[in-house]
Amino acid sequence: MALLGTAGANAALNGLAGVGSTNVIPDTALHTASPSTTGANENANSGSYARQATSWNTASGGAMTNSGALTFSTLGTVAVTHVGQWSSATYGAGNYAIGAALASSVTAASITIAAGAISYSAS
Repeated sequence: MALLGTAGANAALNGLAGVGSTNVIPDTALHTASPSTTGANENANSGSYARQATSWNTASGGAMTNSGALTFSTLGTVAVTHVGQWSSATYGAGNYAIGAALASSVTAASITIAAGAISYSAS
């Protein structure tokens, strides 16, 4: 289930109306627990960790997926369980829009999320 934040809800409604910013989720972050609707629990900003710029496939059937693979560097000592979409590439900045659980938790120094592995639906 997607965890929609206020920025995501506003963008969805604006998109339906054809007004406002069209891409409020250009950057993906890793989270060590549910980001809930606020973007909580982002992976620690240490080592080479950074949010990754993300492109999206055109929505189809009420769902949208990432169009390219994303590779993150982490310390490899804490399990990552969720992804979150942000309006900024800068850690601690921007607006959280939406997030979801990974298929399984991952503890590794390098984490790759395959193209199509992040999927958000409007249902």
